Amino acid sequence: MRIWIFARVLKICKMAASTSSSVGSHLQARFFTKQKRFVVGNTPFSVPANVGVTELSSLINKLLNEDKAEEDIENVEFDFLIEGEFLRVPLASHFEVTQTSTEAVVDIEYVVKQTAPEPVGSILHDDWVSCIHNDGDRILTGCYDNGVRLWGRNGDNIATLQYHTDPVKCVCWIKSGDPVSLLVSGSHDQTLIIWEWNEREKKSQPLHVCKGHAMSVDAVAVDQSQTRICSGSFDKMLKVWSAVPSSGEEEPPEIQEQQKKRVRRDDSTPIIRTPISTLDGHKEAVSSVIWTGKDEVCSASWDHTIQMWDVAQGSNKSNLTGTKAFLSLSHSPLNGLLASGSVDRHVRLWDPRIKDGAVVKSSLTHHNGWVSSVAWSPSNKDQLLSGSYDKALKLWDIRSPKAPLFNMTGLDDKILTVDWSIPDLLLCGGADNCLHMFSTAEALSTTESSTDGNIAD
Repeated sequence: MRIWIFARVLKICKMAASTSSSVGSHLQARFFTKQKRFVVGNTPFSVPANVGVTELSSLINKLLNEDKAEEDIENVEFDFLIEGEFLRVPLASHFEVTQTSTEAVVDIEYVVKQTAPEPVGSILHDDWVSCIHNDGDRILTGCYDNGVRLWGRNGDNIATLQYHTDPVKCVCWIKSGDPVSLLVSGSHDQTLIIWEWNEREKKSQPLHVCKGHAMSVDAVAVDQSQTRICSGSFDKMLKVWSAVPSSGEEEPPEIQEQQKKRVRRDDSTPIIRTPISTLDGHKEAVSSVIWTGKDEVCSASWDHTIQMWDVAQGSNKSNLTGTKAFLSLSHSPLNGLLASGSVDRHVRLWDPRIKDGAVVKSSLTHHNGWVSSVAWSPSNKDQLLSGSYDKALKLWDIRSPKAPLFNMTGLDDKILTVDWSIPDLLLCGGADNCLHMFSTAEALSTTESSTDGNIAD
């Protein structure tokens, strides 16, 4: 039976390679997938060395459809990985570049090819869109017109929150509730504001104005417990704040006294809040901040460093050093890696867990301008999004580091911010005054378990 299968597939391989200009040598390949419905078995096959992705995809489809009735036949586009890297050239060329021996059986993984993101709309603002955060039901944007806006996924402007006196540089949902949600915004006016949003009443209220920074607040993040905020500023400092609303009685005596001295105060006047702690260590402006653990914060700066902080101890744990200013930082809890965007046009992947040797895992080089913003996929450990001053939004798979999976071009001006908080919606905003939305139907999870898809021992 094995000989019969081998001969049958060899014939199919030759058919798939019939369009090639020349017939090269063959190699032994074993195909496997973690996607249950597309398993073809573990039998090694003889494959022409000059075939590429198109021919291999045709081969897998022929094997999947061979015993099906005509009305049940389907053709699926597949991508192929060898030792964790996408195949982008003919097999022979790939093995020549990687200097891989073809004497033994080569294991080739195949996955459903991801479809290109589709533009679903653009929402015009009154000025530059500087920051975005999506919680699934509502999209939060900050704008250079000093406003914070809430949007529906259909493009409806739900509300505009006004209290800042200068451009808004960062926004973040603290927690989403029914009907009450909390969010925070930071601004050029050196303050953060903690807002309450009532979905049922469609009303917003500034609860707290956080004062302590001496320059523009450019970065903000909320911890997993939804009780603490960390902010980064052009004053080189990081500050940690309580995210829990209060009546003001918990504030220091001098702040309580300031509140009492106000002659006129109504329910819409926010209570002043001071920081819990300050993290001092950067030598230039802080451009990005993220929580990477219960008491761990990671910050990026114009001083060419990425710094890890122990918030409980208020101390620096370790540093990663680059050669140019960092503009953006994103952490993936799925793979433990950091992605950074820099003024040198590169997206770099870092593994902060490595103590010895190179912590830069790889560099993704395809932008022609400053990489202003990066964001990991919330559901796929291999994919991330980057936006740049070159007006391009790029979707990457780190298993194909030499070129992005997709380029979303045609945007009118430099990109200042990207967001990938929800798996099926890519967002970006920038100097064209627009929030741009792209839908993405992610390919079947490559981590889908399948005992049938495992490589045979």
